Amino acid sequence: MQLYLCEKPSQARDISRVLGVRQKGEGCLKSNDKVVTWCFGHLLEMAPPDAYDTALKRWSFETLPIVPQDWKLEVKKEARKQFKIIQQLLSKASDVVIATDADREGETIAREILELCKWRGPVTRLWLSALDDSSIRKALDNVLPGSKTEPLYFAGLGRARADWLVGMNLTRAYTLIGQQSGHEGVLSVGRVQTPTLNLVVQRDLAIEQFKPTPYYDLTSEFDVTTGQFKAKWLPSKNVADSEGRCINQQTARTVAQKIEGQQGTIVKADTERKKESAPLPFDLSSLQQEASKRWGMGAKEVLDTAQALYETHKALTYPRTDCQYLPESQRPEAAQVLAAIKQSKVRYAPFVDEANTNLCSRAWNDKKITAHHAIIPTSAPTDISRMSEKERRLYDLACRRYIAQFYPAYEYDQTIIEVSVCDEQFRATGKVPRINGWRSVLGRRKTDQQDNENQTMPLVTVDKVAQVLKTTLENRQTKPPARYTEGTLIAAMKSVGKSITDARLKKILRETSGIGTEATRASIIETLLQRNFIQKQKKHILSTQTGRALVAILPDEIKAPATTALWEQGLDDIAQGRGNLNTFINGQIQWITEILRQAKQQAESPTQQFSGGDAKTQHACPDCGKALRRRKGKMVSFGVVAVIPIAKPRGLIAVENPARLNHEQPRAALLEQKAVRPQNRPVRLAPNVNLAVWCSAR
Repeated sequence: MQLYLCEKPSQARDISRVLGVRQKGEGCLKSNDKVVTWCFGHLLEMAPPDAYDTALKRWSFETLPIVPQDWKLEVKKEARKQFKIIQQLLSKASDVVIATDADREGETIAREILELCKWRGPVTRLWLSALDDSSIRKALDNVLPGSKTEPLYFAGLGRARADWLVGMNLTRAYTLIGQQSGHEGVLSVGRVQTPTLNLVVQRDLAIEQFKPTPYYDLTSEFDVTTGQFKAKWLPSKNVADSEGRCINQQTARTVAQKIEGQQGTIVKADTERKKESAPLPFDLSSLQQEASKRWGMGAKEVLDTAQALYETHKALTYPRTDCQYLPESQRPEAAQVLAAIKQSKVRYAPFVDEANTNLCSRAWNDKKITAHHAIIPTSAPTDISRMSEKERRLYDLACRRYIAQFYPAYEYDQTIIEVSVCDEQFRATGKVPRINGWRSVLGRRKTDQQDNENQTMPLVTVDKVAQVLKTTLENRQTKPPARYTEGTLIAAMKSVGKSITDARLKKILRETSGIGTEATRASIIETLLQRNFIQKQKKHILSTQTGRALVAILPDEIKAPATTALWEQGLDDIAQGRGNLNTFINGQIQWITEILRQAKQQAESPTQQFSGGDAKTQHACPDCGKALRRRKGKMVSFGVVAVIPIAKPRGLIAVENPARLNHEQPRAALLEQKAVRPQNRPVRLAPNVNLAVWCSAR
């Protein structure tokens, strides 16, 4: 019996339909010689520290680092029934076809089950790029040997174990440091989430610390025999900043007065025909960026919507791709895909009818293909009326990008005119569209429509006279960098390698290196939001006080995006068969051990306190001398003024306003803030008591 192991029930139903496997079984679909079963994503999870040693339930520096010798996986509680079904099916199977999502995590989901069940039989791989019937049939005709994709599993193990080591060890260490400053709650540290948080914090700090600098724009309107145009003054270097902007107001005013009503001479008049190729089809990151820019959609929102278009509607190909190119072998299918697009919605008909499938855009490039190709519409017509508005929007984006690949380049004339007036130089630039090409499908960008330099230019020649008609001097200021949106944060995470300035890192870090993957970046942002390290204000992402305070106490090695990008590069090398899992994990252990050494020193002799959230001034316990630890109760929050021993203590309680205590002792004594011991009764707090702390030493 041949067993197909899928990632989720919907995927199993699609594959079963094409295989002709229709008989329903418990947790599976079956026929005489084939069975299709499924997971629910990861059925297994990494075991917690106390699964290795019960003493590790207690968080303390003495137990760190926690490094398992033999890694353990546990079946998730809600997945035990399905896991047993798969286990029983494996005991009867002759061979296994892995049919999970075609990526690192999909490979890991299947193989970690096979490993735990000690499967030693034959393994092959069904590599799916889409879930429409045609794509499934094509994949079934080209099943891969299991050895070809096994390195993805080793990379998945490396990712999971590295995340566990960082999360379990460093989260405990910095949570303990936070507690010393009175912070309650967990301070989560992650291999990817912390560098991502750092990106947001550094951007926010740069904005807040930004000091605007004034500069001055001088623009003149010129008249020539063939028309008029506007040109900007080019200030000399001695009055300009590094961007060529005038920073001397008096000089700009003097020039404006000097050229008023004067005649100038055309010293340069160049026109060049330029071509602009169609933008590539989408990968997940570029789709997230475009949807964020257009409609403010969140990264996870885009991923979930694209996943629905892939799984439910069979309208798009696999969405978790990092590739914007298409295999040349798919070019013959272009006519079928275009026909499906046209059939799906009438509005696409004029664009499809004008498309030329004989054109070969730069998108078709086998050398650029990774594990997956770009996100494109499938060759199966889809019912758009059954889609949500968000689904229709993303489907529209993907369709237009695909259609644009079969249109000629956008062509325009770019003109540069330079004028000399009273020894001052002015420059005008302009674009004149000549062939719309693919822009007939995608339209003009808003930036083009708002660009003042895209003026229509008159035809002029050198040495011709240009009369100054009007001069405008505008006072401007430099602007701080823009706050992140989910789209621009995704872009920053993906392109970390391009922003590295350190020469040593630059040499070993590929420019394509980023932090996280196409499949995980959205969930990382979502995790930071849930843990209140960042927050959303309209479309923008901002760091919270807690997020900033955490970044402030962490060493650069943890929060530097370049460090995580190097790790991601190492995982990619493992996935490509160039790297070794054990070498990678051993490097992680050494790194974590060194970070923990620094954290312990910081805890023993703190030079930098955690200052986020509720952390405030420290107060010593009068009994043991240790810092009082702030606790929250039903009626109380935080703060310290007086310390009152009680007969049945759960520690020592420090109360902000002793006069509001509700117990039998004389209130006058409390007003004098004297120590009062109630007669065999604990202190009871009235509803209007607003601050209290319990001592952690007891």
